Amino acid sequence: MKFRLLSQLLCLICVASVFLIGGCIHNNIPYPRIQANFLTLDVAGQNGTTAIDTVSTTATVTFPESADIYSARVTGYTITPGAEITDNPFGSPLDLSSPVYVYLKMYDTSTLWKITGVQNIARYFEVSGQMGATVIDVPGHRIVVYVNDRTDLAAVPVVRAKLAAEGSVMTPDLSEGGTYDGRKAFTITTERFGHTDTWTVYTEVVAEAVTTVSVDAWTCVAWVNGQAEAGLDNGVEYRIAGSEQWTRVPAADVTHDGGTFKARIAHLSPQTDYETRAYSADNYGAILTFTTGQELQLPNSSFDDWWLDGRIWCPWNQDGIPYWGSGNKGAATVGSSNTVPTDDTPTGTGRAAKLETKWVVVKLAAGNIFTGDYVRTDGTNGVLSFGREFTQRPVRLQGQYKFTPAIIDHTSTDFKYLMGQPDTCIVWMALIDSPQPFEIRTNPRDRQLFNPDAPEVIAYGKMEQSDGVASWEPFDFELSYRSTSRVPRYIIVCASASKYGDYFSGGSGATLYLDDLKLVYDYR
Repeated sequence: MKFRLLSQLLCLICVASVFLIGGCIHNNIPYPRIQANFLTLDVAGQNGTTAIDTVSTTATVTFPESADIYSARVTGYTITPGAEITDNPFGSPLDLSSPVYVYLKMYDTSTLWKITGVQNIARYFEVSGQMGATVIDVPGHRIVVYVNDRTDLAAVPVVRAKLAAEGSVMTPDLSEGGTYDGRKAFTITTERFGHTDTWTVYTEVVAEAVTTVSVDAWTCVAWVNGQAEAGLDNGVEYRIAGSEQWTRVPAADVTHDGGTFKARIAHLSPQTDYETRAYSADNYGAILTFTTGQELQLPNSSFDDWWLDGRIWCPWNQDGIPYWGSGNKGAATVGSSNTVPTDDTPTGTGRAAKLETKWVVVKLAAGNIFTGDYVRTDGTNGVLSFGREFTQRPVRLQGQYKFTPAIIDHTSTDFKYLMGQPDTCIVWMALIDSPQPFEIRTNPRDRQLFNPDAPEVIAYGKMEQSDGVASWEPFDFELSYRSTSRVPRYIIVCASASKYGDYFSGGSGATLYLDDLKLVYDYR
């Protein structure tokens, strides 16, 4: 009895002490620092969907020429749950001809977001006797036209002109021709939606009949840029350095844009010195020299090298340097690897990669493999680093594959419409020139997935398949390049048994077999 009373007394003292001490404690625990993000942003009249970049905190809205970018109306948006917009400007139309800045607040953390409007307007200003391309400086509203020394500058004939969006009023109206005085700076105004721009035209005389402007040397291909008077016999020729015989590029491989032209020289030898020059009728430009690049291949592109680290299959030798990554680290936290080696190969020797989509306890895990690293697991989501250092410019990716399809039986909320449809496998490749590899984040809170249309993408190509491929078959797709002069910093090759696996959507059992990847450096 005495022991029970003593115990009760001690309990009362402890409770009283907690309350007494609690009255003296201040809550100094800081709120978590969570970046507030736009998840979606819808604007009336836009093209496609808004590109959301959570790293640079930028939302880019693309408009067609017909849209009024000076009075853009936001029709809807979603942001990180729990966040709010400080001084929300979306109640009124926005002038997206220049960036609009918005603060998103989450607890005590404010994140500055930039909303940018992009309107791709076809602009041109061409004159008779023009040499090379017109320089159109959009931010400075400045135009520079180069003409030959036979042109009458007092009355320069305009062939065609368009400096603003469709439907704009040009003063003076030179849209279908006319003349202007090129002996001095000449001004043109354009007006649309109550917005007026003033353009200044400068005309300069070029004495050279033809100019070899530049060379973009790849491995088995080179691109040569030239300029001369429009309408003449303009082209490019080349030879191995030190030889005497010139070879002219076929007309089918030369593209013309007024007085500028670009020749594609194919079937060159890697790591070889060449010379090239532009020509126009009987005139020749300066000789430029260039050296072709290396014919590099991806390490372990036959997927013969693997080792088992606990439950995680790694596509490289145990003592080797990782080049390929997969989602195995994430899948194996609650299950087993779903990207594994297989002895089923096109030749019956060596190994291949087997990528299988599985339901892993609470979430779908798509079998995948990519050039890069699995960085960490974020809850039940993954953070990946896409890309390996690479500066060459192949033109195609070849390989061997098989595919066992499955019906899509798991989707995220945004992809419910895919339920019951056949799953699709995908193999894609990109060359990028961003300062760092691309970070993939699959958590919906701050999701960041690869966008083939992003500014850092130089080239992109893909192969998709939703039908079953029971025996090994070759695939071969060409890369589409945005620029022949930009040099990549990283190469990304990615394959997945489920195209929408990044959104945890796909069919359990969909299986992609992959082997013998090869980078091709020449056009057919």
